[in-house]
Formats: sequence, structure tokens, C-alpha cells
Amino acid sequence: MSIAFTFPGQGSQAVGMGKALADEFAVARAVYEEVDDALGEKLSDIMWNGPIEDLTLTRNAQPALMAASIAAFRVLEEKGLVLADKVSFVAGHSLGEYSALAASGALSLSDTARLLRTRGDAMQSAVPVGEGAMAAVLGLTIEQVGEVAEAAAEGQVCQVANDNATGQVVISGAKAAIERAADIAKEKGAKRALLLPVSAPFHCALMAPAADVMAEALAGVSINKPVVPLVANVLASPVDDPEAIHTHLVEQVTGMVRWSESVAWLVGNGVDCLFEVGTGKVLTGLARRIAKGVATVNVGEPGDIDSAMEKLA
Repeated sequence: MSIAFTFPGQGSQAVGMGKALADEFAVARAVYEEVDDALGEKLSDIMWNGPIEDLTLTRNAQPALMAASIAAFRVLEEKGLVLADKVSFVAGHSLGEYSALAASGALSLSDTARLLRTRGDAMQSAVPVGEGAMAAVLGLTIEQVGEVAEAAAEGQVCQVANDNATGQVVISGAKAAIERAADIAKEKGAKRALLLPVSAPFHCALMAPAADVMAEALAGVSINKPVVPLVANVLASPVDDPEAIHTHLVEQVTGMVRWSESVAWLVGNGVDCLFEVGTGKVLTGLARRIAKGVATVNVGEPGDIDSAMEKLA
């Protein structure tokens, strides 16, 4: 069996995430303590007690989701997982790419927490509230959605942001252009085209100021060679060179998350079991649409640990 570890992105957050693992495993608690220390505040309190409005803020959701993923990953390590021996690749959806890099030893946990706080703040402040938007288009191909975005742009930014799965594509850009695109998509036969409740238009050219911030922030941290290759969002193929990782993390802020292609690449290169490490089952659902028949394993709750270790045996 060839295994890849995948790490979820924004939208998977929920109040109480990770608390059961922290209650049961000291190694998980230590992750939250280190993240709290790195950020200089009790992010864990927001994660476990809410309110959801505070947890959903981009500046909180990004490091919180990473912390939940790494807490689960550390429990697996404590149970005997040696990543390089059992796992062929890591990948993460948007901010999940940072979780993947922390798990694979490319970034320290504290640096990852601080980078994601910086990333969240930079992405939120790149575009004034209300000027950008994102929409999910269901039932059209990636090529069709690209044509819709081009037709709707009319001189404004409107581009494909996430190729999540077959028939599930997200667009991002100026609010008026995204609204035009949603109407055009429906005319072209989309099953649905709905604006998403997000605070900024992620993964499009409007995020250029945030990309500049991240280039500077990443230059100030050490990036090591990961112990297993990262399948990068912007490439949908593996990378393990630290300089290349730096470049692709910057590109990822404005670039498309090529998730459908990434999963297809993994399966096409021998991976037959995908672990989703962290909160929720969003990536598991996408994987089943992208690669029917691929085995999936979720690791986010205490009850998941033993069955996960059996799969890794």
C-alpha cells in the first residue's frame, strides 16, 4: 500500500476541534501550548470554546486548522509512525500545505503558526471588505468555468481559484465580476453557482499584496528539505527543494489550488490510500469524487487513532 497524508484547508474549522485529542494525549496538548506561545495568545481557547465567529476569522482559522492537524499527526508519531517509512507524499489544501510542511519537517511548528497568522492577516487586508468575492460553480468542467470567468471579467479580476474536484470549481475576484460569472455559469448549465461566505477573494490576482508580505515572511524562516516530497498546490506535482517550496508558497497566495489534479497525480503515481489528518472530512469527500475506489482514512478524533495505525502497519 502506498499512502499520502493530506491536510485540510479553511472551511473545515468547528468549535471544539482537537479538544478530545488534547484531553487524551499529552503530545497533542503540547502542540496547542506551543502554538499559543508562538502567537502570544490562547488560540486553543477560541478553538475549543468559540465563538465560531472568532474561530472563522481568517487570522484564527488558518493557524487553528494547522494546530489541529499537527496535534493528530503527533499522536500518530507517538504511536510509532515514522513518516518517511510509511508515507510516500504529503499535500495540503491551501493553508493545509503549511500543515503538510510542518508534518514533514520542512517548517518548525512555531514558525508555521506565525506564518499562518501573518498569511491570514495579509490575505484579509489585501482587499477592502465587500470589494471581493468567491463563488462555487457546480456541474461544469474546469475549462468551462475558465471560459465563464473570462467572459465575466470585463476588465476586473475574475479567475479560477480552486479546482477542487470533478464538477466543483471555485472562482475568485472582484465582487461584481464574480456575480456576473455566477449568472453566466447558470446560463451555461451549471447545477449551482453560489457566492461563498468568505471574508476575502483568496487565490486570485487581488491577493498580490499578501503574496508580497508572505515572500518577506518566508524569507525570515528556515525551510528544510521535507522528509517526504510535498505535492504542491500550484504544481500538482512533487517538490522537496527548500528554495522551490518558498517560491511555490508565495505563488500559492495568488495562484490556483490544483487539488483535483494533485489527487489525480497521487493516484496516478501509485498512491492507493489517502489519509486526511486534522479536522473534518472535506478532503475525503473530494477524493472520492476525484478518484473513485481510492481508500480514505480520517485522523482527527481519539477513536481514529488505532484504526489509522492498523492501516499504517
